[in-house]
Amino acid sequence: MDWQNEKCVMVIDESLPLGMIANTAAIMGITLGKQMPEVVGADVTDRSGSEHLGIIEFPVPILRGTRSAIRRIRERLYQPDFQELTAVDFSDLAQGCRTYDEFTEKMSRVPESALQYLGVAICGPKKKVNQLTGSMPLLRQRKPQES
Repeated sequence: MDWQNEKCVMVIDESLPLGMIANTAAIMGITLGKQMPEVVGADVTDRSGSEHLGIIEFPVPILRGTRSAIRRIRERLYQPDFQELTAVDFSDLAQGCRTYDEFTEKMSRVPESALQYLGVAICGPKKKVNQLTGSMPLLRQRKPQES
């Protein structure tokens, strides 16, 4: 794969608590790894001889979004122009389930329009990913409020 012309980003709801942001990124990352195993590099060995599992071979910036912005991106991902992209979404429904069986059962009863997306990860041709997310800023640590 030509990594120079490919891009992968995550857009996460900036209003979420830090733990939910981390959880959302982790879940979407695991799913991307399953869908795109070729992006994970070979295992490595450090100077001491300890082995470490391979990690993704390129950066995955996490961008700041709102639920409405994430919804707009998700809706555009259903359009034919963006079908070649790999997309993983994570919703409030998924976040609220304790088991995968519960998730699949609840998801089968809910229309897509009722989902509130907490995040979306997108990988594919850089030009297409940029069309969806190019103007979005990085998600950065919140500054403590001054008193």
